[in-house]
Formats: sequence, structure tokens, C-alpha cells
Amino acid sequence: MRAARFHAWGTPPVLDEVPEPAREAGQVLVAVQAAGVAHLDVSVASGAFGMRPNLPYVGGVEGAGVVLEADAGDADSGLAPGTQVLLRGAGLGLLRDGTWTERVSVPRKAVTPLAAPLPPEVAASFFVPATTAHVALHDVGRVAKGEEVIVVGAAGAVGSMVAQQALAAGATVLGVVGRAEQVARVPEGVEAVDGTDPAAAGRLAAVRSASLLVDTLGGADLVGRSRWVRQGGRAVVIGYVAGPRVELDLPSWLLDDVALLPVNMIRQERRAREVSAELVRRLAAGELRLPVETFDLADTAAALDALRAGRVRGRAVVRPT
Repeated sequence: MRAARFHAWGTPPVLDEVPEPAREAGQVLVAVQAAGVAHLDVSVASGAFGMRPNLPYVGGVEGAGVVLEADAGDADSGLAPGTQVLLRGAGLGLLRDGTWTERVSVPRKAVTPLAAPLPPEVAASFFVPATTAHVALHDVGRVAKGEEVIVVGAAGAVGSMVAQQALAAGATVLGVVGRAEQVARVPEGVEAVDGTDPAAAGRLAAVRSASLLVDTLGGADLVGRSRWVRQGGRAVVIGYVAGPRVELDLPSWLLDDVALLPVNMIRQERRAREVSAELVRRLAAGELRLPVETFDLADTAAALDALRAGRVRGRAVVRPT
């Protein structure tokens, strides 16, 4: 059986032949159809993250596949052989071998049957962007029908999901992108704005017609982007791919009168699982679309390089077959 494993911290994964997993009581044996390649995988592989599996280890903190074998009670309660499942949690890729392999035996709590069938690459990668978008918009941002929403990073996986779900909520959506070529990747129905164009950014700052901004980039320019929102509005902050620090001038911020609202998805994990079934159904029905770039399992190192360089269109996944 093939698996992509790390043999040392800070080095690329290597495609190895490894033993077949032996399922134990309380575990579910799954044939992996696709596995996500996430920023968390990069963090763990650096060796500087707070959780570290024993070397060598199989990477991959999330994935999707079909059940091969489970305990009798689990099979009777929705995990019969052939069931498509999400693989996530229970230390996968963090404290134990992960999903970058052909088959895996995992604790029952790491396996969630999908509410509707999805393409494997979507099933393996939808959870974080789709649930983060839902929580950011509805639980934190309190999006309302008819309001104007600006989504920063609208061509990315999370930003695209935010934009689509904001449209579905009845909002008017402007999608800001960081490169001119990303304008074409903004979801249909969203007005695309090239954030590198000073004139376009200037117009947003001058008009300030939006009442909600959802920012997936963070970084030093976050406060400046929050000034695209009218006074009394909200700026929901999801990520920090543009940098982990921002300087806040308190007198100016008080004058701007825009609330900065953080999204902590670690604390929101239970809520994310509550809303995931409905999001799966909407993905299956084509109401939501997730951009995914697929790599062969043998090219996992290339997928990681593309992710680090910001060259992935949407989510990156590896396929064992």
C-alpha cells in the first residue's frame, strides 16, 4: 500500500510502500478516495507546531473515502461498507498517521457519513471552507438580506464560499481579489474588484456603502480595508495569510466605528459539524461550488510547494488512484 510520509521535520514527504492497516475494535477501515492538503499540514510538517506525530508519519489532517469494514454496531448505525465518509479529527495527521494513503483505519469519532454523495475531491476538502464561511457570515457577521457585503480574497476556497453563501442569503456581494488574473475566478453573481488597482480601492474607501466586510487575508492592510465599510458596520476577520500582525491606531479606529470581529473555528468546531450536513446537501445539489486542484498521491510534495507559494486554485487534494 502506498502512503506519503515525512521522515524528518522540514523535509518533503516521500511516497513509501507501507503495511496494510489492521483494524482494531472501535475503528473503521476506510478506502481513501481523496485527501486534503492544508496549511495545517504544512505547520505540522515544519516540526514547530504544538502537535507532532512520531516520525516517520503519514500526513493529511482530512480526507474522504468509503467504508470497508466497521464494528457490527457501527455498520448498523450508518457506517455500512460502501458508505462515503468524511475523515477528520481524532488526531489524524497531528498525533497519528493521516489520510495521505490508500487505506486507513481510524477511530469511530474521526468518521462522519456524508449527508449526500459528493465528488471525492470535494468531499475531502469542503469542511473547512464551507463551514468557516457559514459561521463567519451567519453566526459572527449576522449577514442580513439586502445588505452589501465585501469579501476580501473572493477567489480563494474560503472567500469563494463566503461570497456564494452571502449571495444565497440575499446580499449584494463585491469580491476583492489580490491579482488581476483572479478576477475570472470570482463566483458568478459577484461583482469582482481588482484589489491591486489603486483606483478601485480608492472608490471603495470613498463610497463606504457596504455594511459587512469578510476578510480572509489579514495582515497590515486589514484596518485600511475595514474603512471600506460604513460607520457602524462590521469587519469579520477569518485568516492571516497576508501576515499575522496589524497596527491599530485607537483614535482613528474609534472614529471609523467599524467592529473587528474574529472567527475562531477551533472554538466553533461543534457548530461547524452541526451545519455541515446542510452544506453537503447544497454542494451535492450544485447550489455551492468549491474550487479544487487535484494532484496524484505521488505528487504530494508538489502540492505542498504549490500551497506554500499561493499557487493553488481553491483547495488542494491528493488522489491515491
